[in-house]
Amino acid sequence: MASRFSLPIARNNAILFVDMAYHFDNALRRALLENIDGFKDRRGSEDGLRHAAVSIVVVGDGDEAAFLLTKRSPRLNAHSGQFALPGGRVDEGETALEAALREMREEINVSLTSDHLVGTLDDYPTRSGYRITPFVFWAGEEIKPEANPGEVAIIYKVPFRELAHPETPEFASIPESDRPLIRLNIVKTQVHAPTAAVIYQFREVGIFGRDTRVEHLEQPVWAWS
Repeated sequence: MASRFSLPIARNNAILFVDMAYHFDNALRRALLENIDGFKDRRGSEDGLRHAAVSIVVVGDGDEAAFLLTKRSPRLNAHSGQFALPGGRVDEGETALEAALREMREEINVSLTSDHLVGTLDDYPTRSGYRITPFVFWAGEEIKPEANPGEVAIIYKVPFRELAHPETPEFASIPESDRPLIRLNIVKTQVHAPTAAVIYQFREVGIFGRDTRVEHLEQPVWAWS
């Protein structure tokens, strides 16, 4: 097993995260590979859950590292206007990885292969009956994401420094559940689970090298169906 790698920001006082940038370079790619490779990801139970796959696509935004986040089209029947990672349901006869790559092409016109794969994170079970398998990809600087207007309204490049900010994750309690609700303060708004849970684990495992689990983190009630 590869040794865990802590990025420079992770070794210093968290208050320094605010003004430091993560450079889109080989050192960062190596750190993500080592951290995710050293993490023992968990595959969830298939009992009654439909399988889905999502992608955390790491890209360059100038010299700075970022990942792609979408806002779903208002035309969609389900979860319209919500923030999401590229992804969707695993079709019959395909693997979760194949579904992640297919959905990436269909939603944001980015064509990657398994050669771009950094690794996988824990499956996340949703209240709406899905088991989501997250994949992390390292994309080249030459990619040009383009939204499919039938599925995606906006594509965001979220900087790693924004994700690493100590005030980005928030946890709250709700009367409907004894599980902590998670939300992320990114792209000048709040992003909720399941997307927030997956991104938060990427932050913890990939950037900080921590063995953080997220299956217990709650979604808002309006996302339960």
